Amino acid sequence: MTATRRPLLRGALWALAIVALGAVFALYLRPDLVFSLATQIWACF
Repeated sequence: MTATRRPLLRGALWALAIVALGAVFALYLRPDLVFSLATQIWACF
């Protein structure tokens, strides 16, 4: 990779990570989803 493309790729990966974390945090604002996930995980045990 060239020296100019590496910072662009790194910035794009950071942006993708921030968007993914934001989506996860937004889902946790829905209590019904959190309860449903907890119930499904607890059912595994």
